[in-house]
Amino acid sequence: MSGTAAATGSASCRFAHYFVECGVDTETGLEPDDGAGEGFEQSPIRRSFKSKVLVHYPESTDKNPFNKDAINMLCMPRGLSFRTQAERHDSQFHSFTMSFDDGTRSYGFVHTFYEEVTSAQIITAMQTLFQMHHVEHHSASSASSPSSSSSSASSPSTSSMDSLVSSLDESDAESVAGLSACLGCAGSYDPARDTLYVSKALCLLTPLPFLHSARQFLSQLHQAVTAHTAPPLPIESYIHNILYEVPLPPPGRSLRFHGVQGPIVCQRPGPGELPLGEFPLGEAFSLLGVDNMVQLITCALLETQVLLCSKDYQRLMTVAEGITTLIFPFQWQHIYLPIVSAPLHHLLEAPVPFLMGIQRREGAQRSSLHLPHEANMCFVDIDNRCVEAPEALPEFPNHAELIQELSEVLLRFGLPPQGGVTKKPDTASPRMSSLVLEDLMEDRRNGNLGGEELAVLERLQALARRCGGEKMSDAGKTLEHVFEEEEEELKAAKLNIQLREVFAGRFSAMFGRYEEFVIHSALDLDSWLSNREGTLTFDKGSFLSGQPVTHLHFLSRFLETSMFSSFVDGKVISRWADREPLQQLFDSRLERDRLYNTDEEESRNCRYRKCTTGFESAQAVERRLLKADHTAIHPHLLDMRIGQGRHQPGYFPKLQADVLTQGQNTNKWSGRVTASRRTDLKRSPVTDHSGVDNEQRQKHAFARKTLRQSKLLDSSPQAVTQNHREFVGGLLSECRLKTKRMLMERMGKESVELGQGEANITGLQENTLIHGLCDLLERTWGHGLQLKQGKSALWSHLLHYQAAWGKTETPAEAPGCNGLDQRTFEDGALLLRGSLIQDMRFIQTMGEGLSEVGQARAWIHLALEKKMLSQHLKELLTNQELLRQLYKRHAFLLYEEEREQFLFHLLSLNTVEYLCFTRVFTSISISYRVVIIPMKKLSIAMATVDPWVCVSGELGDSGVRPVTKNTQEIYFQCKNLGRLSTLQLGQENSGLLAKCLIDCVMVYNEITGHTYKFPCGRWLGKGVGDGSLERVLIGQLVSPGGEEDAGRWTGTPPELASPSQSVRAVLGSLGSRSRMLSSEVQEEMREAANNLVKHFHKPEQERGNLTVLLCGEGGLVLSLENFLLHGLKSNRLFLRNVFVWDFVEKAVVSMETADQMGDLHGATMTRGPPCDSLCRYVNAINATPRNIGKEGKFQLLVCLGIRDRLLSQWLPLLAEFPLTLRTYEEGSLLRDRAAVHSLSRILHTLNEFSITLETALVKGVDL
Repeated sequence: MSGTAAATGSASCRFAHYFVECGVDTETGLEPDDGAGEGFEQSPIRRSFKSKVLVHYPESTDKNPFNKDAINMLCMPRGLSFRTQAERHDSQFHSFTMSFDDGTRSYGFVHTFYEEVTSAQIITAMQTLFQMHHVEHHSASSASSPSSSSSSASSPSTSSMDSLVSSLDESDAESVAGLSACLGCAGSYDPARDTLYVSKALCLLTPLPFLHSARQFLSQLHQAVTAHTAPPLPIESYIHNILYEVPLPPPGRSLRFHGVQGPIVCQRPGPGELPLGEFPLGEAFSLLGVDNMVQLITCALLETQVLLCSKDYQRLMTVAEGITTLIFPFQWQHIYLPIVSAPLHHLLEAPVPFLMGIQRREGAQRSSLHLPHEANMCFVDIDNRCVEAPEALPEFPNHAELIQELSEVLLRFGLPPQGGVTKKPDTASPRMSSLVLEDLMEDRRNGNLGGEELAVLERLQALARRCGGEKMSDAGKTLEHVFEEEEEELKAAKLNIQLREVFAGRFSAMFGRYEEFVIHSALDLDSWLSNREGTLTFDKGSFLSGQPVTHLHFLSRFLETSMFSSFVDGKVISRWADREPLQQLFDSRLERDRLYNTDEEESRNCRYRKCTTGFESAQAVERRLLKADHTAIHPHLLDMRIGQGRHQPGYFPKLQADVLTQGQNTNKWSGRVTASRRTDLKRSPVTDHSGVDNEQRQKHAFARKTLRQSKLLDSSPQAVTQNHREFVGGLLSECRLKTKRMLMERMGKESVELGQGEANITGLQENTLIHGLCDLLERTWGHGLQLKQGKSALWSHLLHYQAAWGKTETPAEAPGCNGLDQRTFEDGALLLRGSLIQDMRFIQTMGEGLSEVGQARAWIHLALEKKMLSQHLKELLTNQELLRQLYKRHAFLLYEEEREQFLFHLLSLNTVEYLCFTRVFTSISISYRVVIIPMKKLSIAMATVDPWVCVSGELGDSGVRPVTKNTQEIYFQCKNLGRLSTLQLGQENSGLLAKCLIDCVMVYNEITGHTYKFPCGRWLGKGVGDGSLERVLIGQLVSPGGEEDAGRWTGTPPELASPSQSVRAVLGSLGSRSRMLSSEVQEEMREAANNLVKHFHKPEQERGNLTVLLCGEGGLVLSLENFLLHGLKSNRLFLRNVFVWDFVEKAVVSMETADQMGDLHGATMTRGPPCDSLCRYVNAINATPRNIGKEGKFQLLVCLGIRDRLLSQWLPLLAEFPLTLRTYEEGSLLRDRAAVHSLSRILHTLNEFSITLETALVKGVDL
């Protein structure tokens, strides 16, 4: 490429886009920086003043317009600062980044130094300010004394400058004397004695993060300005050169260009390498330590709010860029502002994930920061090496192994894994210009030094070391310094690559097969975009089912993040458009890994494998840095008039706009560009992993963005208001999407229970979605908050509401002692308010040691389970006076229309059933109420019995609880039983008159409001029915009734479907059941067995209640009972019920009798293990002290037989026994060999599963 082409070509081809100079504007004078948050009590020389962009070149570039205010704010985040000659005024370096709406970024590199003030106007203004400050200070001191406590009523901060200046003329001699005495103290300024310096910033804006190159160029530029001798060329020549004549190096190549005092080399990774990342990761790990850094990256991956804090702006940028670099191939999708200046501190209220950094003021403490969102915030104190992560943060997969590998990498480079103070290179040390040394350096970089020259260099280095200190020659200093910087840069680059390869290897291991789970459902991109919200693009359940259990907590939350969704969306869009470069690179790396790892089983092994590509990748960078592939055009004289560009030591010159506004035609320099360089530029892309210029992809990108990044840097009131409006809209949209996703998840659970998609791990995903809902509510309640207690904004609001409600409560309005009392109130508002406060009080007294955040989440879980979340929050927001006290005008909760829509979306969650509170808080004490309901016509019979109950659930049982006679109900507290499954109902009185026909038993959970029904429909008492004194009842969760809300749920999960309400013991005679068709009985049996098989093929977290499938309506026990009742003969003369257990007992007695009497026919039929086991099990059941009746004994036999894999052997044994011919009719199923064989095979398929029975079913039997 010729010089002309380089000068006039697109800005995207150039190394740098803009050169900027920021500082004090002598025309407008000093303007106080109102956003700095500094008081007037500070000395003027310690205050911050507004800076201005003095010049920038060029005026504008293609696709990258110059944002004057934003760049000024980022170049000098704290504005102008002043110093005197008595104070240190070392130069400083920091960088920043700007994000654009299309997802691309621009990088700024800033060299800040102090320049002597020559403007008389500025000097006079500073002197006036200091005198004003002294008078104010003296007046305040006088006012504070008792004698003059009422002498001053006006605040100094509100006094106008004119009145303060006039007061100087009226000050007395004492004030003047005090002023003279104060001039020698710290922070004082006397123009007659002191020299005033003001900060100035030189900035280079580049499209890629060329940190080292830009830093060297700016440092050399400043050194040339401060040197006593003029540089070889005017400063404009070097700036023009880097803006218009230094191109971007092509991918996989390095480029050498020239600064004021020496050559500078930059390099760019090849297409198959990780993207460019020059920010020193070694420094980031040293600042925080490996453990903290991994925890911080985990927070970023899960899209929590990350807030960095440090006194040093460059530290903020180093850590922030380190995070975004290490999460390859994923990209941060939310607010990204590593440096947030004071005028932008309102962005800390943003109710969205962000990654931001703020500067810590000298002496400021962590407690002085009032942050609205702390429930899900990761606060990073870089200077004190402290990371405050959110509660319940999951560990990164293979956490210990990853930390060990990272520690080994750091130790190889001499860095302690626990972190330590990093020594920053001295960027301001002087470097003398030497043509001989420059040539030697270039030859060394290019590998062109022969043996003699290398020996000379070694002798020069040795001489420099021997001379040491002040005796060292200028040439020795320069050579030593250059070599040290080169080695440090090379070391940092190699360390960067190796650390990044470790993380890239981890993501490759976790997502190596992600393409198999991407769902391509749309026919074209337009239809996919139009149905984006309702389209699933990734099979999360199937993906998680193949992951190690220890990884699930992290992965389930990561799959819900925007960065992962965007990554998968990119894969879907790649069917119709070019793949994004980052995704293309990641896919190619996965393909390479598959080629090298041919063993499929080994590649899917969960064992941790260390990264093996780090050394190779580091070598590629080293080769490029040591040997530059191309050399850019040297700086040269420009077409400037004589006298322009004069050198004045210590002062940055006033640049000549006519030569820097645009590139000049410099054909005479075009020969310096090599032919290979021109070829590379023709075939290489001009952007680095910034995406393709594709209209459809841009359409998708803009559709996904809810915030325009470019608007965030605008601190004008109109822009701030607009940003908060967008935050409000974003929260409402997020609520809609989250509730829709939660509803879809529950529908997915129901489909799993119906046998579809058995691989889904819906319980884990459900917990993840509820965690996301808690996070959303915390961010919503934290938006615009101005008064908060603790870390949780929601809990703070609830506490304020509780306090306000307590003041207004009257005895007549006081809530009852329990939930049932509240149901008697007719005033709906009082009912809601009472339950809201009641739930709060319960959470406060749970005794779990919860933090404010934990209490808020517990309250959300409880309200969600009670289907009262929307109602509770609506009641909370009815106190408008409290809202106005707690929130600013722009807060989401003060937008009435959006707030109502938000609550409406939450109301939709009432259509599904959650047990999130019951299953999370397992150790708390719960109040239960049990009500025994007899048949209406026989309710008086309850007076003759002394019943007792024992309630069992997923987490344990209540123990035996006696019911007071004639009450039919009992109220008790015990440890959380989880979802209830069985209830043992018995009676102590065994007299013949003590009997009762029980309809059902109802159990109420007084905390969550859940109601469980345990149908019975049988007698309890001796001499009636099967003579049982104890029943084991199977329960189901009953839908809540009586609510008038529109979102009330009307269905029950399939596994909890209500059984028939018929009274089996009374109406279910033998004749009615024997008349069932054999095909119906067989189909019922197959369905019961099939349900068990499907149950065990589900993930363990979602298997539900096995007892229901065994003993409930349509379960295995009842189906097998119907099978054995089919065709069973009965004595119709006495119309007595016949039970299957009678037949089994007779069969066992016959077997044992035949064995004892030696009956040949009987012995041949009964001899063997199946016969022995059947006899042993039946005798053991008969010997149990429990009076569970004949039906209960048969149920126990079936459960034990299926548990011990014996049931499939017993059925053929009973079918072949001679007693069967006498007991069953000819057409019965038990006498049908084909039916028995088929049923035996079905039961045999259940032998492969491990069945665990509830204690309530097998209590009292030792088998």
